[in-house]
Amino acid sequence: MLEFRQVHKTYATPQGPLTVLAGVDLRLGSGESLALMGESGSGKSTLLHLAAGLDLPDAGEVLVAGRSISALDEPARARLRRDTLGLVFQQFHLVPSLSVLDNLRLQARLGGRERAEWTAHLVQRLGLSDLERRYPEQLSGGQQQRLAIGRALAPRPALLLADEPTGNLDETTAGEVLELLLDLVREAGSALLMVTHSPQVAAPLDRCLRLTHGRLDPLATDDRPTSHR
Repeated sequence: MLEFRQVHKTYATPQGPLTVLAGVDLRLGSGESLALMGESGSGKSTLLHLAAGLDLPDAGEVLVAGRSISALDEPARARLRRDTLGLVFQQFHLVPSLSVLDNLRLQARLGGRERAEWTAHLVQRLGLSDLERRYPEQLSGGQQQRLAIGRALAPRPALLLADEPTGNLDETTAGEVLELLLDLVREAGSALLMVTHSPQVAAPLDRCLRLTHGRLDPLATDDRPTSHR
């Protein structure tokens, strides 16, 4: 579903070139979940942006569903995101002028993939049944993040990319939102790549990799906390 082949990415800084990714290889299969960990500034978000086609590698190749990101122009990358990917960020990025229900349906409608039964199921599972007519500003932080997750999963994307999706939430709410996210990802049949700084958040996922000095290494099993799910 997602493959990085010897991917390099460098940024210019006042202090000189900064290498963020130095020959990264990564494979993520259909329906698999993978946590990406690393220190702040290690390049985790850069890797996620490359996976989404929001940025392009300097060298190497990124493939999503077998298609090379670098071979596509921006309109084609936008179509790939619409048709194949779901995106969840630490910031909710909800549309303030749309109701809860219209926010939830937005991504699926844009891609022509809305299914009424799945949408109704999401509303119920997300705990939004009594909030459909409200607007994002009328929701708590946890409710807004659940809504953002539902919007991303409404089209049942082949791959969900999540960047610190519980980073703005308190510990209790974060745990509830994470459990719900993983349950819905499985129900949707999506693969999941999640960036997180938290070993507790990473623990329930199938695999965990750490990004250090521009390279990926498996996180030793003994270093991962036991999931309580």
